[in-house]
Amino acid sequence: MASVNLEKPAVLILGKLPPPYFGPAVATQILLKSKLRDHFTLHHLCTNINEQMKEMASFQVKKPIQIAKLYLKLIFILIAHRIDIVLIPISQTSWGFYKDSPFILISKLLGKKVIVQLRGSNFANWVDRSSKLNRKYVKFVLKRSEGVIVLGQKLRGIFKDYYSDDRIFVVPNGANYLTSPIARTPGELTLLYLSNLQPAKGIEDFLSSLIQLEKKEKKYIAMVAGIWLDEKTKQNCERIVKVNKLKVKFLPPANPENKTNLFQQADIFIFPPRMPEGHPWVIVEAMAAGLPIISTDQGAITESVQDNVNGFIVDAKSPTQISEKIMCLIENPALKQKMGQASREAYLEKYTEDKMVEKLKFVFEEILGIENGIRK
Repeated sequence: MASVNLEKPAVLILGKLPPPYFGPAVATQILLKSKLRDHFTLHHLCTNINEQMKEMASFQVKKPIQIAKLYLKLIFILIAHRIDIVLIPISQTSWGFYKDSPFILISKLLGKKVIVQLRGSNFANWVDRSSKLNRKYVKFVLKRSEGVIVLGQKLRGIFKDYYSDDRIFVVPNGANYLTSPIARTPGELTLLYLSNLQPAKGIEDFLSSLIQLEKKEKKYIAMVAGIWLDEKTKQNCERIVKVNKLKVKFLPPANPENKTNLFQQADIFIFPPRMPEGHPWVIVEAMAAGLPIISTDQGAITESVQDNVNGFIVDAKSPTQISEKIMCLIENPALKQKMGQASREAYLEKYTEDKMVEKLKFVFEEILGIENGIRK
């Protein structure tokens, strides 16, 4: 077949948009505004059906109707805009996957190429725990797609039973954040924890780690920003702070306007999740700000936070280890500065918007069979 020149291929991106602000929604927003538009005609199907984070795990009568409307919108967009390829995020829960799978099946039925994307790392655990019938359905659905995107090399193995190696693509999160490291004044160090405030994200472990800093009379102030997802966790965290007289400021959830200020004020970023993660945006933001990072080995985090290079990797549920690493950085300003510089350098090398766009461009062109602007 002869090669033909192409106009910009049409890409349909499915995904939520903020608010509420959380990883997948932020990722969709960044993609739609990125330089990916220079190479493709981007269309978007907004899949928001929740107004608040707390609604995501709850069933509401209106949800099936809203979801059905999304399927109809998908059909309209695919037909009206002559879409070439559809990017579909997939969930790692039964309810979520059953909701997402018709997007894949409808797109394939209408003759579109489909690439799915996992923005986490718990997919295999969910599938392994599910029924035999569910596992068969998952395989059936995924076989309808041309490939999968994961957030890190460590996560490729999740899909080894569904795709060949050349159809498992790695595209880490990337965006343009602070243009240069922030000059920080010596003295009392500011510790920053920024995430949804729930046990799975390690908030209680972080606060408990500060008890040792108080006992050793270390000079610090801790800023905690995020949404409380349940009252029990909120009360327990407030109790830890009050009983131990910790120097903690609880702040409202961060948004693009004030998040930069939080990173500018911080000296050390701490994010010690207990449960599987993908490639958290907050890690990328902390690297961009030139901060040393204390985190855990979840998902693709260790591909960004290298132990003893630009931060420390500690065990999950280990306040003592977190405390030890914070004290190490407090007592070694030169090490703190060196690790911060290493974070910034790694960010510029791997996690800018241009790097992400470059990788996504390769994925889309590979699936569409495009080389040097020509479809073979």
